[in-house]
Amino acid sequence: MSEDRTRVVSDYVESVFRRGREPMEPVGFTPDWEDQPSRHKTYLGVRRFPLPPGVGRPLAPTADVVLKEPPPGPGPLWTAGSLASLLRLSCGVLDRRLRVNWNQDSHVRVLYPEALWGRGSASGGGMYPLEVYWVAGPSGPLTPGVYHYATAHHAFERLVAGDLTAEVRDACAGAGSADGFLLVTVRFWKNAFKYNSFCYHVVTQDAGALLGCWELIARATGRRLPRVLWFDDERLNRLLGLVTDEESVLAVVPLPFGPPGADPEPSAAAAGSAGRGGPAGRPIFERSARTRTFEQVRQVHRAVLDDRRPRPDPAVARRLVPLPRENGGEVELPRPLAGRLDTDLGEVLRGRRTSFGSFVGSRPLGLDELATVLAGTASAQRYTADAVPEDAGLTGLYVLANRVAGLPAGSYRYDAGGRRLQVVRQEPIAGTLQRSYYLSNYNLEQVGAVLAISGRWRSTLEAFGSRGYRVLNAEVGALSQTAYTVAAALGVGCGVVLGFDNIAIDEAVGLDGGDERTFLFVLLGHERTDRADYDYRLA
Repeated sequence: MSEDRTRVVSDYVESVFRRGREPMEPVGFTPDWEDQPSRHKTYLGVRRFPLPPGVGRPLAPTADVVLKEPPPGPGPLWTAGSLASLLRLSCGVLDRRLRVNWNQDSHVRVLYPEALWGRGSASGGGMYPLEVYWVAGPSGPLTPGVYHYATAHHAFERLVAGDLTAEVRDACAGAGSADGFLLVTVRFWKNAFKYNSFCYHVVTQDAGALLGCWELIARATGRRLPRVLWFDDERLNRLLGLVTDEESVLAVVPLPFGPPGADPEPSAAAAGSAGRGGPAGRPIFERSARTRTFEQVRQVHRAVLDDRRPRPDPAVARRLVPLPRENGGEVELPRPLAGRLDTDLGEVLRGRRTSFGSFVGSRPLGLDELATVLAGTASAQRYTADAVPEDAGLTGLYVLANRVAGLPAGSYRYDAGGRRLQVVRQEPIAGTLQRSYYLSNYNLEQVGAVLAISGRWRSTLEAFGSRGYRVLNAEVGALSQTAYTVAAALGVGCGVVLGFDNIAIDEAVGLDGGDERTFLFVLLGHERTDRADYDYRLA
């Protein structure tokens, strides 16, 4: 039975990779933009607890976060102020985006109902389908209970009172011993209304981007944030009162506000709520008059949840690291430009944005700039998780160099340990990039370089089962978020895209026919200076 579920996931991933040539079902789907969901989930009739502003607190320079060794341990206990910063600088609303660019929605974003709100963490298509819940224990700054982070209000909405942290610890099978937890969920309709069956691939990478952003912020405060990716999904969904096919937990992050102790007995109110399935029946605001589910999304999600094999030994992940290439020549890279990454990480996240159509080829990307982004991005392969050891990144990085000063055009594999590029082939690449990209929001001929994030997906499914797809995509998303952050600190334009023909890019970087495939793509280059923008910071 586990093999059948893994086959469902494998078939879905293969359809994602081939969607540039064979459209995913439903063919011809068109989003109903007049009936799109709200970007912000809001519970009705609940009490809200405003959080501290979350901005203005000093954080470490970006160079210290991405180029130096991470803190050796979990670091200081969390406080209300540090939690507010973690949430505000990642998924909270920071500004309104009004820059004129090549995206097809520029003309409607000036209208308030179509406003685009900037956040520190990236999200595919700007949909932001993730929700954050805090299961608070007795050491936290609020009464123990279950809270929802309302991004529109930068406040916690209390859904149920009582200490339910023991329920989370049990659902995580001993992987988290803290007295509080952040639970990351995905509300599928917030993404699927645009991306339909492609949704599951996008949202699992979104979860990785958020986790990667949290890891950056935690490091900037001298902390680490472990992530738990192996847990009883249905048990946690019941705790939050979720309908699994509509919204489901993707990750759990232990968040200690006090020293861990013996599991407390839940209060009578909390125990009753847990028995009924948590805060069920809490009404929410739904902007869409009609919502729907997509069969492929439901099938792959159920295949992951129904694959109940135990958490593997983390050492298994060391066998899944992308294999080195046969030597075809090497290019030594200069040292990273640490001096240009001296900006406070919080300010960098507030300024992070996407370079839609703004790249200009008249100023090539510097080889030292490329080396800096690569070194910083690779730092996201080191994280603390229940299923992956910190010394075993599941992803690889490839470079498709188009306009990089001092580097012949072509494709390369990045060797982080040796700080070098391994040559795959050196040849003009602009035409391949342009033909392989099937959207109209970028001119690929003007891009300096494209980073392709890869992973050994079949081996990961064989070793981890169906859940391995989510584990791998989480790391892919974290790398993309870190690349965005480093590029923003460096002053280099950046855009993360999924709109490439994966098969064509695999061929370009020499991965055709193998286990390793490209998953996500990062565009880098310098931007035009005459762009129109408006500073609309909200915090």
